[in-house]
Amino acid sequence: MTVSPVDVVIFAPLAPLFGVLLFWFIQLVFIESQKYLLSKIWDRHKPLCRFTNFLGILYQTICHALGYTLTKSGISNFYVSINYGKVAPKKEKKGMFEWMSNSFLFIGPFFIPAVFLLICFFLIKGSGVDIAQSIEHTFAEGMINFGTNLYAFSESLFGFLANIDLLHPAHLGFLMLLIFLGMGIRPSYIGEEKRRKVNMLYDLQNIKVHILHKPLYVLILFLMAYILSYISVLLKTNWYTMLFSIFGWLSIIAIVALFITHLIILLIKTTDEFPRYWRHLPYLTIFLSYILMRIVFYFFPIDHLRTVSLFVMVLSTIVVVFLLLKYKTNKFKTVTKMKQLRVEDGPKRSIRK
Repeated sequence: MTVSPVDVVIFAPLAPLFGVLLFWFIQLVFIESQKYLLSKIWDRHKPLCRFTNFLGILYQTICHALGYTLTKSGISNFYVSINYGKVAPKKEKKGMFEWMSNSFLFIGPFFIPAVFLLICFFLIKGSGVDIAQSIEHTFAEGMINFGTNLYAFSESLFGFLANIDLLHPAHLGFLMLLIFLGMGIRPSYIGEEKRRKVNMLYDLQNIKVHILHKPLYVLILFLMAYILSYISVLLKTNWYTMLFSIFGWLSIIAIVALFITHLIILLIKTTDEFPRYWRHLPYLTIFLSYILMRIVFYFFPIDHLRTVSLFVMVLSTIVVVFLLLKYKTNKFKTVTKMKQLRVEDGPKRSIRK
């Protein structure tokens, strides 16, 4: 197959970049969905929502501080509260250094908190990920390599989560960090006072203004990416695609964390509809069902006992929630009663006519 020089020089470097932007957009959609769910439980769970606000501002402030550190501006003041975060540099730098610091502020929270989770994942798992070795530098091959690297990482991550040992301190700690990441990976928090509409479009608007403020710097970054791509071609390596694959891995970790926190918030929202004491039953089911299965499998070992224990825990929790919805709320009764009234009122209305 003949490779077009135009494809190698112009289009091939764009393939992994487009892949990262796609996963970043998916991450943004999950963030917006989480903000919506949190707004639904704000009145009844204000401390939890305020805590997620604190986590979001903490991540954002740390990213800004990291930007000042890497640009050697120094940090003279670091302040974080539930509603506000601020970092003051020792030296006010302009130009490229200021733009880089603000890039860490606006874009950093999407990726930097996930770096810590990625490092912890590899340390706990104890092995790496198989990397695509093809070095044919075309747009199509770049997308294939990027997708292969993301698939290999996703398979490794999901395999670990499906076989996670909640009685192992390191595994349990990783899960808790994953939840904390999902609860706070929001560059803009939902806020207690609705002074302005803070959503995905607001975040994108900040990023757009930041980029258009210094378009020359963005052009320089694009040129650097192209140069790295050309170096990879000359050295016959896959460094360029691997670099963007890491950004894709970070997005996958963030999306998984957001998905898990979605399930937690939905469980909280659902249990709020139960009577006072019954709303604690699903949470007890999570704990007791898992412990019970691990005790059973301790005396009667089977293959994949961790996965089976997790499956039983999730399934039993879902069953308990649906049973409580049916017998401890009026939703099903109300729907049934409305249908009966419609059937009974139908003939009367026809007679009246």
